[in-house]
Amino acid sequence: MPDPIPALPAAPDLSTAAEISLFLDFDGTLVDIAERHDAVVVDPSIGRLVAALADRLDGRVAVVSGRDAGAILSYLGIGERPTPFAVAGSHGLELRWSDGRTEAPARPDGLDETIAAFAALAADHPGVVVERKPFGAALHYRQAPEAGPACDALAEAVARRTGFAIQHGKMVVELRAPGADKGDAVRRFMGEPPMAGTRPVFVGDDLTDEAGFGAAAALGGWGVLVGGPRATAARYRLADVGDVHEWLSGVAGVKA
Repeated sequence: MPDPIPALPAAPDLSTAAEISLFLDFDGTLVDIAERHDAVVVDPSIGRLVAALADRLDGRVAVVSGRDAGAILSYLGIGERPTPFAVAGSHGLELRWSDGRTEAPARPDGLDETIAAFAALAADHPGVVVERKPFGAALHYRQAPEAGPACDALAEAVARRTGFAIQHGKMVVELRAPGADKGDAVRRFMGEPPMAGTRPVFVGDDLTDEAGFGAAAALGGWGVLVGGPRATAARYRLADVGDVHEWLSGVAGVKA
């Protein structure tokens, strides 16, 4: 029998924590996962909460997502104006600092081939949705779970041809340009002010967030898993997005 999954304690009270830096996943952490990636509902209060956290922590906040950075800014009601927090999009391939600096690779070779192959599969499997990204593409099969094996097999075949990195998640498989993950984003942001010398706390729900949990632990901090118990590098756990909002409101010193 496999070893039992150990229960994780609830995330600690950080309302008086002076020297932490906070890294927040988006889908499944700040917002509930939707049936389709393009149907996510983001209440305006979420953007205000992240801004309040950045104010409370003197800018030591980053939203780290598999979505592209522009989408995150739009969902949070920021647009392209300067933000009081950092953003890492596309699993760490895109970096945007609060001072306006940005970093991103060139559009990868093989992206058109990947999108075309994914679109062909989706056409044959009603309910499968293709998400096009600046540096990759994803097959979402939440509405067609029986298509999961076909999606995984296609992604693995295309990855071998293109050299793209393959990333599995909750009812999704993604191919993306190699070169970074969420842990790399943590390390990059932690290497500069205002985060340098603080303890990183990474909050996330999916397999993609494990790299963030590991990087946070290696730098003297910890991870917070959102959702049910599973094998994880996180040290603490919150049950759901509602608990995340309540916990973050305590960190920010605002009403949930």
